[in-house]
Amino acid sequence: MQLRYQYRLYPTSAQRDALARAFGCARTVFNDGLRMRQEARENGLPYISDADLSKRIITQAKKTPERAWLGEVSAVVLQQALADLNTAYRNFFASLTGKRKGPKIAPPRFRSRKDNRQAVRFTRNARFSITAGGRLRLPKIGDVPVRWSRGLPSAPSSVTVIKDASGRHFASFVVETSDGPLPESASEVGIDLGLKHFAVLSDGRKIDNPRFLRRAERRLKKAQRALSRKAKGSNNRAKAVVKVARAHARAADARRDFAHKLSTQIICKNQAVYVENLSVKGLARTKLAKSVYDAGWGQFTAMLAYKAARHGRTLVRIDRWFPSSKMCSTCGAVAESLPLHIRSWTCPCGTVHDRDVNAAINILAAGRAERLNACGGQVSPPLAVAQVDEAGSLRGTA
Repeated sequence: MQLRYQYRLYPTSAQRDALARAFGCARTVFNDGLRMRQEARENGLPYISDADLSKRIITQAKKTPERAWLGEVSAVVLQQALADLNTAYRNFFASLTGKRKGPKIAPPRFRSRKDNRQAVRFTRNARFSITAGGRLRLPKIGDVPVRWSRGLPSAPSSVTVIKDASGRHFASFVVETSDGPLPESASEVGIDLGLKHFAVLSDGRKIDNPRFLRRAERRLKKAQRALSRKAKGSNNRAKAVVKVARAHARAADARRDFAHKLSTQIICKNQAVYVENLSVKGLARTKLAKSVYDAGWGQFTAMLAYKAARHGRTLVRIDRWFPSSKMCSTCGAVAESLPLHIRSWTCPCGTVHDRDVNAAINILAAGRAERLNACGGQVSPPLAVAQVDEAGSLRGTA
């Protein structure tokens, strides 16, 4: 399995300038290629092939005075920028023809130097390396200091240097991992995701919602008010934009760290994990949009998915329309309605349910049924013989 390992970079001022040139050259090659293909389409000309586009946009462009500065950066950076454009076009065409599943893909758009994320990619052809002193050696940039939070499991096949909106630089390595499955566990768990509690497990454990964005609102409001008072185009406004981006980055980093730790803990302890297939985009159209995005359910379930595949665990997604909250986990009766403000309810069978714990138990039961179905086992309970004193009706009667 291929994974990305990301580390913080601390380039010097000269290396920052060199990286900025690399970002700009890659952006220019991408935009030139996109513009050339758009003009060919508008003029009724055939689609420009990848090889022809590379020859015209990179090889021939370097010989012209207008694009001679493209030679200041590694040629691999330019080729990878053009490869990104070709991939974007292939994904767009596959989405149009229906070969690509999921939401429709928009056509490629022009890149801007004001985008929140700037990135360049170096492959093995660029001959990047990690020095004996632990620095990342990049062609035409130099040896960049790296904060190694953990070791790489294998030699990386490529590295992407990223600059985010807050001005931080990261190195994202693509490595091949060969982790074996974890020792089998007899434990299985159902998870009910929510807003009051981030997650409620079928064993009764409740995990509080950290609400990282809500906790950072005071700092964010202060930074955004300061930004609104700065003149557009001024240096002070650029500094204020970075301060706002840093405040958002702190909240995003804390949310990501929380999701990583919780997902790792759940995957290590349970052989199978069952969650609801929530429609985050649909919930984000409601008045709870801010809280839904702050919770980060999609990020958490995505981490569960890849960690389960990596460690030999099973992850089953339950249909979002499954009435997990309204169904009694004891007798199976389904309540007619259960508003959100009702946190506990009593079933006609006499069982008192905590709304979230009951939902997690039902998710666990439904997930086990789907798992058995996938393995060819019996899903529905066997038919029972009616007792003599049970009421019934003849076939064909009302």
